[in-house]
Formats: sequence, structure tokens, C-alpha cells
Amino acid sequence: MLYLELDFVDRVNRIHEQGFLVEIWNWKNKDLSKLAATKASFQSMTGYLEGDLIDASGIDRLLATALESIEASKEISCQNLNLHGTGLDANGQAINKRLSVSESDWSTALDTLARIAELGVRHDRVFTLENLNLKVDHPGTPFASSKDTLRLVSMVNSPGLRMNLDLYHAQVDEGNLSEIVQVCLPWVGEIQVADVPGRMEPGTGEINYPFVARKLAELGYRGVVGLEGWASADSDSALEAFRGAFTL
Repeated sequence: MLYLELDFVDRVNRIHEQGFLVEIWNWKNKDLSKLAATKASFQSMTGYLEGDLIDASGIDRLLATALESIEASKEISCQNLNLHGTGLDANGQAINKRLSVSESDWSTALDTLARIAELGVRHDRVFTLENLNLKVDHPGTPFASSKDTLRLVSMVNSPGLRMNLDLYHAQVDEGNLSEIVQVCLPWVGEIQVADVPGRMEPGTGEINYPFVARKLAELGYRGVVGLEGWASADSDSALEAFRGAFTL
């Protein structure tokens, strides 16, 4: 989402040069050998290519492409593999939209995630289930709220599955970020941020990210915080604003 004017490998180099870890989405359209040659540290990448948590054919594809993603992750030494409640298309839209889920759907999703977590443990990887917003970016995605992702991850209760707690998405749909952070933190594998509205760097919208940073420190969080947002102007300035908001 940053340095869009550059070739992808040059984007990675630019972020790495500034001392940040790097995250990528779809790995299938990337030259992983070139990414590995950058010597950047890759924090997270997409952990599946197709599939979902509920439908039989979708489950098979999710598990198969999760395994493909594990093998791909080894090429760039990336430990965290990101998941969603269903597959997303190139525009981030839910491929299998669901306006509601049944208790049977919950049970199936838990079973699927337990199998995903087992893959993670077996291959020394952590799958992270990300909460998404329904109001603006991802309508129709099942298990999208932080409450839903927390329920799934905590019930699976495996070191191979954690939450990717995205505070941008949580603010759009839910608000009350301090409470969400406090409740979810024991199950969090990563936190992602962007400001609201606009999904840009901290300081461009309504979220008081320096306060959030202090709250995370107070709660003992020592994990990764990632900027998953657009630059309001140039990407260098966006990264400096991000660094400033989370430097205590």
C-alpha cells in the first residue's frame, strides 16, 4: 500500500532501508527469490489463495492453498500467515458473501481453523485470523468482527493460530478500541493500524494512536504493530508519522 510508484522489489528495499519489517499480501504474483535477495525481514504474508472456513469445497481449497503458502513462506523466512473469514477477490470483496452464520457454521469454522492451526504447528508457522469491517471495505464477510475472530481463535486455543487485530477495521465497525485491545490481547499475534476515515497513516483521522500505543505498553504488548494503510501524501512521511505514533 506504500511506494506505489516503485517496482515491488524496490518498495520492499525502501521499507527495509528505513528499519521496518515488511508485509506482503498475495505471494503468488511475486518473485519470491527476488524478495529473499533483498534481505528484508518479512513479518506477514497471505496464508491462503482460495477457499473459506465453511463450505466443503472451500475448506478443501483453503487447506490446500494454506499448505502452498507455508511452502512459499519458507522462501522468504516469513513466520506469520494471514487468514480471513472467507476468500477475498482482487478488490477485497468477499467471494462467498454471508449475511449471517448458523451454529453449524460456527462449528464447521472451528474445525477448519483447528486443522489450519495444526498445519501451523507442524511447520513452525503461525496463522493469524484478521478481523475486517463490513460497513466500508468488506461487506458480507463472515466472522468479521473482533468479537467473532476472538471467539474462534480462543476456542481453537492453539499456538498455530492467533488474531491479527486490525484496529482500523475495528474502529470502522465497532469503536471502543481500548476495550477491544484489552480483551483480545492474550490471543493477538499482530496488530495492524490505519486511521479513520481514509485508511491512511496515524494522524490523518480520528484515532488517537499515541494513546493506543501507551495502552498497549501498559498492557504489556511487545509484539509487532503494522501499518496497513495508504499514504496521505508521500510514503516516507507516512512511515515517519507511523513511527512517531508508536515511539514511546
